[in-house]
Amino acid sequence: MATLNEPETVPAPLTSLKHLPDRLRVPVPFCVENAQYDLARLPDDWWIAHFVPQHYAGQWDIMPLRASAAATHPILRIAPHPGISDWRDTPELAACPGIADILAQFLCPIGAARLMRLAPGSIIHEHRDGGLDAAAGTARLHIPLATGNGVQFRLNGSEIPMAVGDCWYLRLADPHSVANHSSIARIHLVFDVTVNDWLAALLAKAASM
Repeated sequence: MATLNEPETVPAPLTSLKHLPDRLRVPVPFCVENAQYDLARLPDDWWIAHFVPQHYAGQWDIMPLRASAAATHPILRIAPHPGISDWRDTPELAACPGIADILAQFLCPIGAARLMRLAPGSIIHEHRDGGLDAAAGTARLHIPLATGNGVQFRLNGSEIPMAVGDCWYLRLADPHSVANHSSIARIHLVFDVTVNDWLAALLAKAASM
């Protein structure tokens, strides 16, 4: 699957992305129902608790889908060291063909990819993720696979109404937080991508809509 995400394109000039909004709903077609079918079949013991408990309250779990090729420790599979360039699909992704099909629609290099599950009543405290800015060359994309009306994702102080099946680019180098006030677990497919011509054009299209 990884080769599908590595077309022979020249990276777009990042200067063209400096004035993007901090959030964009990205128009990429995919089948979210097949991904939800994958979710229903995943064993609960495949989820790994987030390893920095002071960053959240409640229960926040992660499942690695693409990880550093050298990573064997659970923590490094969900939170690799900076500078990793050799990414591989995980056995967990092999068990999720619907999710793999979604990732294959993104014709840009994909680094870390994870499922992130926030239990009902849990919160992620406001924080920044350094470097996650399309204008700096790396973008993080969120696709909600399960969510409820009480989930609040705030970026720069304002809420983003993310629905199941949406795809969002978020400039997460800025302050953001999450609260799950719903009665169900919020699960997002979250993946980091390198900005190339294809993605730059897609973000420009989203900004113009």
